[in-house]
Formats: sequence, structure tokens, C-alpha cells
Amino acid sequence: MVKNTKERMPSMVDYSERGDMEMLKLNEIPVRTSKNFDINNIELEEHNILNNIEQFKNITITEENCKIENNTSNIELVYGLGKILTNQVKMQANQKLKLTIDNKQYKENQIEFKFDSNNVNLVEDIEIIANQNSESTVIIKYLSDENVQAYHNGILRVNAKKNSKIDIIIFNMMNIKSNNFIAIQNIGEEDSKVNFIIIDFGGNKSVTNYYSNLIGEKSNNTINTIYLGKENQIFDLNYIVELKGEKSNTNIEVQGALKDVAKKHFKGTIDFKKGCKKSTGNENESCMLLSDTARSISLPMLLCSEEEVEGNHSNSAGKIGEKELFYIMSRGFEIKDAMKLMVKAKFNKILENIKDEELKEQILNEIDNRLS
Repeated sequence: MVKNTKERMPSMVDYSERGDMEMLKLNEIPVRTSKNFDINNIELEEHNILNNIEQFKNITITEENCKIENNTSNIELVYGLGKILTNQVKMQANQKLKLTIDNKQYKENQIEFKFDSNNVNLVEDIEIIANQNSESTVIIKYLSDENVQAYHNGILRVNAKKNSKIDIIIFNMMNIKSNNFIAIQNIGEEDSKVNFIIIDFGGNKSVTNYYSNLIGEKSNNTINTIYLGKENQIFDLNYIVELKGEKSNTNIEVQGALKDVAKKHFKGTIDFKKGCKKSTGNENESCMLLSDTARSISLPMLLCSEEEVEGNHSNSAGKIGEKELFYIMSRGFEIKDAMKLMVKAKFNKILENIKDEELKEQILNEIDNRLS
């Protein structure tokens, strides 16, 4: 257990006015498109950003050959969610963790944040350094009691040194009364492999900004994401990968499902920079609509200023096929159970990359709960 006794500090809120409402613009895409697409950013009322940050002590860390310190380097974000949320982490973080990984054999480290009535507000700054030739997995969990209206704003920085391999699993299972904001930034050096698996189920508003800077030759970054929305949840995902090293590679795979009046915005940008010859980039986003009122908007983008590169993107959204649903129900399943089977089958491509069987079972159980 790691404790932090940081005192409460007043927060800052900058906003732009639109009519009688005070609105914040967060998660801007790197190249703007038509306003009619309603995807350049997400606008939230300023009250979604918490005014006062209290202590957060309910954190559990399981470490294997990993040095942990209560400080970070405060490296500036290239993108992030926006000035207000970034500054809040800089000035008001109530948890700061720096993990340095040196081990040459595979190890697993886990950080669990649990929101309850005494730990409602989490503003955390996490830095992970995977040193040369190291290999490890870091699992970060965000869990909450059902009756808590929690607030999370976090920054995660990952620096993968030469020939390192780091797997990061982020498991957001906050309740749908809460708000979740997270900005992720990673650097990949020569022959490094950075693999992210993001399980994004929680939060009334769940907003994620992911930026990857592949500077090294043969650096590799994969991002696998599952989102599952119900009731009035809103997901805003903005993934940006810049390939700079020769023969670098990225693959973005996002699979989601929405029911009730849940909404999702996905923005995926692969940017081939000068110097990244013979690099490849692929992105695919697919959304399964489980109701007539769920809404999905996607914007995949490929940008290029180099020759001899290969980029591909695709996205799709649609209802569950009636023929497939009928076939499963004809085998004795109720409609809800049939839908659960189809959603799990859709997510399995990503779930099979999780080695931790207990965590995988926890995710499958949560899918059942949210689709009941």
C-alpha cells in the first residue's frame, strides 16, 4: 500500500462560453475536419472537471523486480486532453508513481486504484521506464464501489528503451456515475515493443488521449482496445501514432459495443514522418450497436510525408446480424444470452492477448453484468 498525504488544493477551470453554458473543449484531433462531423473535440460542461482534489490512499501495488518511486519527471505532453486537465495533474496530483524496470526476464507488476467513500478523487501522474533489454507487464486497474460518484484524471508516460518489451494493460471498471479522463504518451526507441491493451468500460464520461512517438528503427507499438457502453455513457477516444524510425510499425485494433443511448467517438491518426521509410501502420475500429438509439462516430486518418511506407485503415458500425442472432437463439439461448455470446466473440481477438487468466475472467464477468 502506498500512501500520499497531499493536502487539498483549489483547481483551475478555464472555459469558453457558448450561449448560457460554460463549455470545455477537450481531446482535439491533430488535423481538424468539418465541424459537421462533430468529432474535432469533445465539449463538456465545466462542472465535469472537479473543483477540489482530496487525498487518495486506496492503492495497492504488486511489484516484481521493479523500482518504484513517489516522483515523476514531468515530461511535457505533446498532445494530452487539454491544458486544463494537464495542469490539474501537474499542480494537484494526489498520487505520483515512477516505475523503473530493469529485469531481463518476464515479470508482472500490478497497480490497483479502488474508489470508495473515503477515496473519491484520483489525480495521478505515472511514469514507466523500461530500460534496455527489459521485459515486463504492468496492469493498471481502476475500480469503484457502485454508490460512489468518483473522479479520475491521470497522465501515463511510458519510455521504452532499446530492445525492451513492455505490455501495459489498463482496466477501467469505474461505475457509470463517475468521470474518467486519461492521457497516455509513449516513446519507442530502437527495436522496442510497446503493447497496450485498454479495457474501457467505466465512467459516465470516459475520455482518452493516446500519443505514441516511434523514434527508433524497428520500433513497434500495438494498441488493442475494447469499449462497452450502456445507458448514457459517452466514450471519446483519440489515438495518435507518429512513426519516425525506419521500419517502425504500429497496429491499432479497437472493438466496441454500445447499448441504450450510449455514444462513442473514435479518432485514429497514423502519421508517417520524414525518415520512417519501410514503415507500416494499420488501424481498424468496429462498433456493434445493440440498440436503435446508440450512436457511433469514427474518423480514421492517415498522414504521410515519407515514401516507401504502407498504411491501411478501416472502420465499421452496425447492428447484430439477425440471422446470426436467430441461429444462436434456435440453439436454446435467450436473446440477452445470445447477444452476450456475440459480443464476447467479437472481443475475443483482443482478450486472447491477456495472459492473466484471473483478469480475463474478471473482464468476461463484467461483460455479462453490463449486458444483463
